[in-house]
Amino acid sequence: MNRFFLCLLLASTLSLNVARAQTLTPSPGASPSLSAEVVASEAVDRVWSGHSVRFALVTTKADIVVGYYDANRQLTVARRRKAGGGWTYQKLDTWNDWDSHNYIAIAEDAAGRLHVAANMHSSPLTMFVSDPSGDVRTLKRATKLVDVGLERSMTYPIFLRDRAERLIFKYRDGSSGNGNEIYDVLNAKEGRWSRLTSAPLVDGEGQRNAYFMGPVIGPDSWFHIAWVWRETPMAETNHDLSYAKSPDLVHWFKADGTPLTLPIKLKDAEIVDPVPEKGGMINNNTLIGFDEQANPTITYHKFDKAGDTQIFLARHRGKQWDIAQVSDWKNYRWDFSGGGSLNAEIFVGGAQPIGEGLLKVPVIRLGQSIDFVVRSNDLSLVEAKPVQSLADQLKRTIKSPEGMQLNIVNAAGDHGEIYALAWSARPPHRDMAAPDIPDPTTLFFLTLRPKAR
Repeated sequence: MNRFFLCLLLASTLSLNVARAQTLTPSPGASPSLSAEVVASEAVDRVWSGHSVRFALVTTKADIVVGYYDANRQLTVARRRKAGGGWTYQKLDTWNDWDSHNYIAIAEDAAGRLHVAANMHSSPLTMFVSDPSGDVRTLKRATKLVDVGLERSMTYPIFLRDRAERLIFKYRDGSSGNGNEIYDVLNAKEGRWSRLTSAPLVDGEGQRNAYFMGPVIGPDSWFHIAWVWRETPMAETNHDLSYAKSPDLVHWFKADGTPLTLPIKLKDAEIVDPVPEKGGMINNNTLIGFDEQANPTITYHKFDKAGDTQIFLARHRGKQWDIAQVSDWKNYRWDFSGGGSLNAEIFVGGAQPIGEGLLKVPVIRLGQSIDFVVRSNDLSLVEAKPVQSLADQLKRTIKSPEGMQLNIVNAAGDHGEIYALAWSARPPHRDMAAPDIPDPTTLFFLTLRPKAR
């Protein structure tokens, strides 16, 4: 199954709704052009560098918690107080192989327990839960959430919070080309999970599955989600950009307020853009954003009439979706195909209002960060401005060995600061073993202060 790994993993797009800033999926987020200075840096551990897989960084009221695969590929969770002091480490009994899908998700529930989900790619449940102290040394393996018989093929673990601040766990049940989206909710007082909805969010009807970006909480306090449909494990079979919104993650609607019956099937979904298979649209590069009037937008890419890859922006306003081509690249085509984790050429972010009737659409193409600025009234292009990403800035001080990329995960900090993890690793290798084992690299914990532009 294809699920490309993004070398810049900023969480800002989803930090409103995810559990303690744990990103929903590997994503460049809304601010790949974030400018920041390093206030403090400390080494956490030596980590696996044979291929990139997303680590986790979350903050609680008093603690910083990180999850990673150590030099031996063993899942490790470390915690320290925000006020300082040393790290407390806990090794857990699961090891990643060569799979870049097996990212780590961590959240704290209302009772103080830590929940750690990781190392799942169409695999049985792999989750560890602490006692209410949140001490990582109390983490123990969970045997089930709701029904062990239905938790044997899990992928893409994500922790969310609903409006009532309940902890939500979502995952894909099944495999690429044949999977459903499941949401569970935790009763923190009892420590018991149950289904949030009796039906999955989406049903591929045994013929396909959906790849989601979101839910994202918008300025309207609703959850917004975008996805593509995939017919097979091959990346080129993505098609039909879709959208839905919800006030509570239970009741779902089209953009115009028309109710949707769960599970949503392809024939009933709201199709924003009927991009065909082999149309140049990839899963996970469909990012939700908003304009200054809280109208939802979706940034994505597809082939233009000439067959070149271009960035597009869709926005729902009034009764319809308007679609505009943002980029105008000549003789450039990212013609991806096949299975396994791809080393992506393009990453997109959600559109953001920047004042004066303008929207910023952040994109990374072939390692270059670009801010496309468009007019909000008609989505016409004002300028395409090359900028420096946070990864670009950190490369000056964190030198990656040859053949490796710098990976970053960030989370909201305190007092205007941002916390981040940074480490070097080789790009994804289609989830296949490499002929050699590189030396481990250092995982850094950074405290950053954003710079004004």
